Amino acid sequence: MTKNRELIIAPKVSKGQISKFLSEIEKEGIHIVNIDPSDLKGIKTKVSTIHTTTSSDYVIVDKVTKIKGKKTGMKFKVLSNADIEKILQFAKQGLDFVIIEVKDWKIIPLENIIAKLHKVHTEIFAVANTPEEVRKMFSILEIGVDGVIFSTSSINEVKETLVYLGTKNFDLRPAKILEIKEVGNGERVCVDTASILGRGEGMLIGSRSNFLFLVHNESVGSSFTSPRPFRVNAGAVHCYTLSPDGTTNYLSELETGSEVLVVDSHGKARRATVGRSKIESRPMLMIKAQIDDEIGGIIAQNAETIRFVRPNGHLVSVTHLKKGDIVLAYAKPATGRHFGMEVDDEYIVEK
Repeated sequence: MTKNRELIIAPKVSKGQISKFLSEIEKEGIHIVNIDPSDLKGIKTKVSTIHTTTSSDYVIVDKVTKIKGKKTGMKFKVLSNADIEKILQFAKQGLDFVIIEVKDWKIIPLENIIAKLHKVHTEIFAVANTPEEVRKMFSILEIGVDGVIFSTSSINEVKETLVYLGTKNFDLRPAKILEIKEVGNGERVCVDTASILGRGEGMLIGSRSNFLFLVHNESVGSSFTSPRPFRVNAGAVHCYTLSPDGTTNYLSELETGSEVLVVDSHGKARRATVGRSKIESRPMLMIKAQIDDEIGGIIAQNAETIRFVRPNGHLVSVTHLKKGDIVLAYAKPATGRHFGMEVDDEYIVEK
């Protein structure tokens, strides 16, 4: 049975920035913040709070107690097995949650705690300082902790972490093909990941950072090639793709060890590590499409193994695309980019 895992954010921002930061993390689906509720006065928000004050939704207490309409829990630092036994004893007395902070050897203590509390109805929240630590804590023993309290001031770190957890979603929409044109030879990039990609999965690729096509992986193969379910024949070297932290990379920048976003036809994203990137000269196609007022394009290899995804989940090869066809893409209003990072309110036109 899969747990409902919560990413709990402890905002490391000034009081003047709290309102904007909360608005941004709420858009990313964050439901709980580790903050004093008094800091939220005058701020419209639906997030629950976890704090030592009794006005919080999750109240951190010094001893096992019940507060009507609230969840109560205790915070523990784990230095030895004796600390783990103490956590189990308190949990059995009726704690709704425990917050675990482990200074060293994070994996083994948390494995022991998860194993011991697995059948006790007490949620385990761990403290983390980086997106990588969050991912690690959610994956321990495959069961993982119920929640991670992550201290950050960066919305990009929040986005990156959600991708690690497989809870990041993109609103893929129908894009109408406007033009298909042979454009001669160019350098295209095959991205070979260290993961097996399933039916419907691919990468978001485009010539504009705000208009990206879902390019399917090569798990299907063709009359002349065997399936390669780890590969996305992504597009020309200049094309953008998204990274787990929300920044963009040119396809030419990807190399062994780089991390990329893999997205399925429902918009659900996960991270994958690049095992190899192959750049070779091939005949290319220019494809343009439109979603509402946004028009975007991609230059991809002119070959039957490069496929887009239709809204019904069926695949269509770029060699069989026709003007008026509908494929899945991701589009949003254009923003400026500086070394891959979004820059708000910067004037930009990409054609």
